[in-house]
Amino acid sequence: MVGKSEVNKVYDPACGSGSLLLKFAKVLGPDKVRQGFYGQEVNLTTYNLCRINMFLHDINYEKFDIAHGDTLTDPHHWDDEPFEAIVSNPPYSIRWDGDANPLLINDPRFAPAGVLAPKSKADLAFTLHILSWLAVNGTAAIVEFPGVLYRGGAEAKIRQYLIDNNYVDAVIQLPPDLFFGTTIATCIVVLKKSKHDNATLFIDASQAFTRSGNKNKLTAAHQQKILDAFSARQDSDYFARLVENSAIAENGYNIAVSSYVEQEDTREAVDIQTLNAEIAQIVARQAALRTAIDAIVADLEGERA
Repeated sequence: MVGKSEVNKVYDPACGSGSLLLKFAKVLGPDKVRQGFYGQEVNLTTYNLCRINMFLHDINYEKFDIAHGDTLTDPHHWDDEPFEAIVSNPPYSIRWDGDANPLLINDPRFAPAGVLAPKSKADLAFTLHILSWLAVNGTAAIVEFPGVLYRGGAEAKIRQYLIDNNYVDAVIQLPPDLFFGTTIATCIVVLKKSKHDNATLFIDASQAFTRSGNKNKLTAAHQQKILDAFSARQDSDYFARLVENSAIAENGYNIAVSSYVEQEDTREAVDIQTLNAEIAQIVARQAALRTAIDAIVADLEGERA
């Protein structure tokens, strides 16, 4: 929401029980979402729970449109106005029809990339769907499985499409063990269709956490640090780096944060000369002890003789 005070509507293509939509309403305020909250969920029980949650959190019936079905193969909201805000945490690396369904390669959501996401990994299929539903002046924030940032094959070609067309605004590496149900270190990919530069911002927030109970937690201070770096869009030692898309292309369209943001070396500096002097003292002490021990042994052997 950087630079905006309101949006036309917000969308989540894998909305689950609606937590991200409701979080959006809490952060921005439900009155700042002019046309309401939209989503789709494949699980019928979770879909019904999402609708109940909307009512429980004072989102009136005319302010939300939650659909039931498979977003990738049976998407709703085709004819709706594009969304200014999209927030989503799609399921990680699930199976989908992929190239087994000949209709999908001609689907306007996936066709521009020229290739479909692998059948065993639907992550970037969700990403392309989100991009298609995004307004020209909109922003999408997607929690992704980290493998989508560097895996080869069809996923590399999709990343090439995203980078060459300047759709990736930022990639934010999150700490491990942050979400319930998984301990992996996930990331956030931010998409925009209208950018002021031809570069991608990489933020390494992998160490921005505190341990709370049996999970890591992003505190308000950590969140603000990430947001400040995202807003500034400038290099920051060991935390953020703005990389030209041409450099990403030269790196094989790898967009893993660790490939661009240098890790801080926290190892203790060692004075080699001091260390060598200490080793020399140890060696000399060891030699003296050996000499003393040899003398004691010689005395004992003399007494036995």
